[in-house]
Amino acid sequence: MTLTFVDIIPILLVFLLYFAGMPIVYSLFGATFFYFLVIDTTSLPWLILQKVMNSTQSFSLLAIPFFIMAGSVMNFGGISEKLMDFCECVTGHMKGGLAQVNVLLSMLMGGCSGSANADCAMQSKMLVPEMERRGYSKAFSAAITAASSAATPVIPPGVNLIVYCLLAQVSLGKVFAAGYVPGILMAIAMMIVVAIIAKKRNYPTTRDSFPKLKEILKQVFISFWGLFFPFGIIIGMRFGLFTPSEGGAVAVLYCFIVGGLFYRRLKLKKHFIPILLDTISGTSSVVLIMVSASVFGQYLSWVNIPKMVANGILALTSNKYVFLMLCNVVLLVLGMFLEGGAALMITTPLLLPVAQKLGVDTIHFGLVMIVNIMIGGLTPPFGSMMFTTCGITKCPISDFLKEVWPFILCLLAVLLLITFCPILVTIVPTLIYG
Repeated sequence: MTLTFVDIIPILLVFLLYFAGMPIVYSLFGATFFYFLVIDTTSLPWLILQKVMNSTQSFSLLAIPFFIMAGSVMNFGGISEKLMDFCECVTGHMKGGLAQVNVLLSMLMGGCSGSANADCAMQSKMLVPEMERRGYSKAFSAAITAASSAATPVIPPGVNLIVYCLLAQVSLGKVFAAGYVPGILMAIAMMIVVAIIAKKRNYPTTRDSFPKLKEILKQVFISFWGLFFPFGIIIGMRFGLFTPSEGGAVAVLYCFIVGGLFYRRLKLKKHFIPILLDTISGTSSVVLIMVSASVFGQYLSWVNIPKMVANGILALTSNKYVFLMLCNVVLLVLGMFLEGGAALMITTPLLLPVAQKLGVDTIHFGLVMIVNIMIGGLTPPFGSMMFTTCGITKCPISDFLKEVWPFILCLLAVLLLITFCPILVTIVPTLIYG
């Protein structure tokens, strides 16, 4: 089957509508329905509507609202603050101490919010004003906040990890386990960059010296329940105590107990409605993107684009590392224009079959995609974390871009490292699951 100009009109229409200011969800829905109602009428419209409904009928989807609710409960229950206190304890003595706290907190927040935009929004409100008061420039504070949030969806239970598992039909426990090393490497790389910049600019520390072991252990004890959260989820799934979806429900219960009974910050009467609203807002945006991307995937399959893309790439190269580099370029560009979840859901059905044919490990490929798309979220013209952070902090985008490029370079270095050293991604799942 040959592809005609008429067949690719929906793809052009998606970008046209998106650049015109329409949300990506409606751009995908609009382009798909336009194709099946106007261009190719051989398929009955109700079949497309049926696809919309079927896309929501997955038990695994329950993991998304549960983990989003768990993150909201952790924020209202004071668990996030305890994590920040722990970060300050171990990095406050370093040059640029509060910027180092920013990076480390984002890594730990992977177990709380699971979303890059949620993380950078929270830290833009919580940390950026404090950084400015202590002598950091607004642009640097915004840049490190946005850049560090790129690590959040890579650390379990990041929402994009769950989305990829649903698309690729792989073990969520293994993908969660695979996220630890890349996420930690991203955090270490950014902390090195912060240290270099802080030394050059003489940014202040928040502590005079490294804390004594007794003080660290005391803070670990105070923050233990938040620190244990992501590891507890992995352990529970590994030993079959609960499925991923049930793990989300366990996470919510765990956070309610810790926030209400241990830290005594969570008040159901006061916080239940805000938690519910946060959960509905976060879940609806993720699930709507998933459904719209699934429906758009129906159009792609109908005109045979995935197979054509696979054949085209295989004709171009049979080397899996050349293929991965091509994917990196494509995904970086897409990440500049599309929200991370949408880009992941559109590209996975196109690129994953090719990766599997070339012998690329499915879990390795997923982490490469997620890291890649998160880096794109820091770059113009439509990087989602860039806009979220600049919007909240009122930082001019031109100033932001001057400060963020060293962090983009260090994240690209980590991306290349995990691209060409798959063992960095697969070692933890192999150790845990065999």
